[in-house]
Amino acid sequence: MAKVMEGLYYSESHEYVRVEGNFGFIGISDYAQNALGNVVYVDMPDVDDEVSAGEEFGAVESVKAASDLIAPVTGVVLEVNEALEDQPELINQDAYENWIIKVELSDKTELDNLMDAKAYAEFCEK
Repeated sequence: MAKVMEGLYYSESHEYVRVEGNFGFIGISDYAQNALGNVVYVDMPDVDDEVSAGEEFGAVESVKAASDLIAPVTGVVLEVNEALEDQPELINQDAYENWIIKVELSDKTELDNLMDAKAYAEFCEK
């Protein structure tokens, strides 16, 4: 079974947000990286781009599929994980350590629309 981390917020499209103060680190869940298989490319937005909850902000490509990245929250991109440009397979090694983008959260109440670890684990079992 895929690893689900406590203390993160999860979307139905399998992105997670780790919140630290006013910042959110967004990546894909362990379940998502398992489903994708070997990740070969990560398409990320630029720093200072705005991402909107429910909207596409990039893509993850694997040897068997490409999957759009859907922002779980709205915010301005402060940082992209540059390590993934040369080593996209880091997502397969540890999806939770290797976040994709860091954003400044525009509206923390959006987190209420996401699942906690328990709800997400149940969602993945369906």
